[in-house]
Amino acid sequence: MNKKIIVYIFIILCSNNFFAYAQEDRAQSIREKLLNRDQSSVLVAAHRGDWRYAPENSLLAISNAIKMGVDIVEVDIQRTKDGKLILMHDNSLDRTTTGKGKVAEWTLDSIKTLKLRNGCAIPTKECVPTLEEVLLLAKGQILLNLDKADRYFDEVYTLLKKTGTTHQIIMKGNKSADQVKQVFGKYLSEVIYMPIVKLDKPNALKLIDEHLSLINPVAFELLYENDTNCLPLKMVKKINGKSLIWYNTLWDTMAGGHDDDQSLINPDRGYGYLIYNLGARILQTDRPAYLLDYLRKKGLHK
Repeated sequence: MNKKIIVYIFIILCSNNFFAYAQEDRAQSIREKLLNRDQSSVLVAAHRGDWRYAPENSLLAISNAIKMGVDIVEVDIQRTKDGKLILMHDNSLDRTTTGKGKVAEWTLDSIKTLKLRNGCAIPTKECVPTLEEVLLLAKGQILLNLDKADRYFDEVYTLLKKTGTTHQIIMKGNKSADQVKQVFGKYLSEVIYMPIVKLDKPNALKLIDEHLSLINPVAFELLYENDTNCLPLKMVKKINGKSLIWYNTLWDTMAGGHDDDQSLINPDRGYGYLIYNLGARILQTDRPAYLLDYLRKKGLHK
């Protein structure tokens, strides 16, 4: 065989191996940014995957989010009649599939005969994925925020161990710090837990202090309705260096009006305000491509 051809084949094989390694290493890199409280960039979380491109909570929506460079995908978990864990936001099939009735009243094999509907309620070729299928798709590539999974987390954890994805999982919730330690304590060395705190509540500061003291979370998800609340600005100094700040831009009352819709009009008043004024280093969005484009122009996402 010609030596040039041999060298060419060798280069291709090395390139493919490097690409595969880089892909497998990406999830760990994102996790380390969280654990190190890295403030040099902004992580992007896609709500239910890229659901404007494909049905929410579908393999295609998650796959497209991965391809565009999203760091975290938020997905929702439900359990079937025969005890299988699937991706679905609602506890019924009516809105997002061609089926009718409660998820808990259908077996997995029956649910697999259904088709997912897109954002316009039109049936697609996509089927309802199992949690295991999603874990395998995301393995080594992104982190997954599992919503509604705390109801049966022992079962979830079994799948995480089976698929080797325990270090790619984020759990969030409204539980007190004591409850978090009681319910998730044995998992906290592997699974990341982020408290959700509504800054409009009178006990918000107390909750934050308790979480900082008892579980030292890598990040807080903070919520507030409007800018008359002075706590969001105070949070920047209070938890700076201790935890990162996560804001949701899904709708106005989650982030003081600095949401996706505001950002479509003026991204500096939307995303920019949360980043530069309120110290956000994780943003969850329904418009991941738009947010990524903004962050890359600002040098805040590679």
